[in-house]
Amino acid sequence: MEENNWRLVNTGRQSGAMNMALDEAILEAVKAGQVKPTIRFYTWQPSAISLGYFQKLGEEIDIIACQQHEVDIVRRLTGGRAVLHDNELTYSLIAPAQISWLSESIVKSYKTISQGLVEGLQQLGISAEMVSLADKVKRDRQSAACFDATSWHEVAVAGKKIIGSAQTRKQGMILQHGSIIRGQNLEQLFSILKFSNQREKKRLKRLFNTKATSIQEVIDTTPTLEELREAFKIGFEEALKLNLNFEKITEEELERATELMVNKYREQAWTYKR
Repeated sequence: MEENNWRLVNTGRQSGAMNMALDEAILEAVKAGQVKPTIRFYTWQPSAISLGYFQKLGEEIDIIACQQHEVDIVRRLTGGRAVLHDNELTYSLIAPAQISWLSESIVKSYKTISQGLVEGLQQLGISAEMVSLADKVKRDRQSAACFDATSWHEVAVAGKKIIGSAQTRKQGMILQHGSIIRGQNLEQLFSILKFSNQREKKRLKRLFNTKATSIQEVIDTTPTLEELREAFKIGFEEALKLNLNFEKITEEELERATELMVNKYREQAWTYKR
């Protein structure tokens, strides 16, 4: 079927602002019918912390600590909480909302996409499962970070979250992106989040350790980025019944992404929006 022929792109390492700009530029191009629905793989250089669309930057992130650790700050189009993008492979999925298996609801489409992520982990020899909203810990026990709780149909191994995702629906389009964690850097993460006191910081760090994991922690060897891209390509193809064809970002998408990076995602008016 035509709706199952999608584009696969790999944009490599980009800044936080450029990564978010590329997701939005691709969304616009897919909406305009200029390119096919797209799955993109990417990484971050330098490390960055991305804020959910509704998060309050000043209340939850230590801006000075981010500068000291040379960690970029960028705000996402999607909701959810803060994510430290460091040792990971990130994916984004961008498609029209009217595609049959995406059209019903955010929760159902989230579950369907998560099946592709579970299958990708299976390709690596990792047995994962989807964890529902009912398993989520109470908000008053969470930090500002995404990975200390599961929501909807997040992907977990032995009850610990290993892939975190967020979705938005915009202009009749779906954008979902998420972090496939190769290895965690808890010291850096907890040095740039804000806490009411040191006791609270230690408590939430211990809690985080019981709620999140990484690929390095569940298998003996750490896959290369290329191995991860191949595993999740197969995972998406098999679980979502897609035919993924590798293509490059178009010049028009790159030009639009550069414009969005400069005029939106690097601007304090966007980053400090809340």
